[in-house]
Amino acid sequence: MKTKALTLLKELTEAHSVPGHEDEVRAIFCDELGDCGEISADRVGSVFCTLAGEGPRVMIAGHMDEVGFMVQGITPDGFLRFLPLGGWWEHNLLSQRVEVLTRGGAKVPGVIGSKPPHFLGQAQRREVMMIEQMFIDVGAGSRAEVERELGISPGDPVAPWVPFVGMGVEGRFMAKAFDNRVGMAAAIQAGRMLAEEAGDLAIRPVLCGTVQEEMGTRGARTAARHARPDVVIVLEGPPADDVPGHPLSESQGRLGGGVQIRIYDPSAIGNPRLAQLAIETAREAGIPHQVAVRRSGGTDAAAFHLADEGVPCVVLGTPARYIHSHNAIIDIDDHLALVALTVELAKRLDAKTTEDLTRFF
Repeated sequence: MKTKALTLLKELTEAHSVPGHEDEVRAIFCDELGDCGEISADRVGSVFCTLAGEGPRVMIAGHMDEVGFMVQGITPDGFLRFLPLGGWWEHNLLSQRVEVLTRGGAKVPGVIGSKPPHFLGQAQRREVMMIEQMFIDVGAGSRAEVERELGISPGDPVAPWVPFVGMGVEGRFMAKAFDNRVGMAAAIQAGRMLAEEAGDLAIRPVLCGTVQEEMGTRGARTAARHARPDVVIVLEGPPADDVPGHPLSESQGRLGGGVQIRIYDPSAIGNPRLAQLAIETAREAGIPHQVAVRRSGGTDAAAFHLADEGVPCVVLGTPARYIHSHNAIIDIDDHLALVALTVELAKRLDAKTTEDLTRFF
């Protein structure tokens, strides 16, 4: 299972899929799950695999997009102006490699330009540049060269360019886009495991990859209308908080601490009964886990839990250091715990259990 998980994570993290341009991750989803159930999509591009089964429609959802950029314009001397797709801290951007995906399907490497310290005054060295001041260098010398020879146009999507690598410490891996390729990998792995038990399940699993989560959970809104789930397990790559600047004694997202069960963030209060069921399931199954109550952030649960008359949601995740940057780090055992808890929790959501989640009198 670990070997398959690593192969899948490498393929997913190295895919180019920024908001509104999730084609490469969607293709992986369909290739991995096409023989497991019925594949469908809604009209903004979120994708679904509905497995066989009778019972509540239990959706297992991750978002396919990663934070990235879009070409906003091309300067006369061949540099690209760009805007962000999702939340970035400008400190993370200068001198980082990126890849522009052209309308013709070519991938053009580039780098976010930065001035050497030789050209900076003392005041400038202490300033944080805004994205509006930055540019991407693709090695061109003119706008004509960018447009005609490289095929780049305004509106082309741009993704960080970073390979998936193992670190010196066993079990730790570094890549871009763990937010949220860990969620997509877990949805695919859980889906394949549930498909093997389809005849014995008291649920009807619906695996889902949503679009444009990083732009305000847009895909989850239409995904809920398309699939009409009875309950949603949202799979995420939440920020780890076990680095300098965060008291380790207060950590709720520690690498090596297991799957994170999120109870609250400002975008959604998890269904209390479903959250407690997730905690109890983890305890009874011996799955390492950690509980999080977050002061900031948000997930697709923001949209899912308000769909129709309301849908019970819980958020599970693989903590990742340095998300929304070019280089994030995870512990593979946390990811395997995410897969295990997703499967075990889904199997417990039979008709009575699901109905009891929203029985208020």
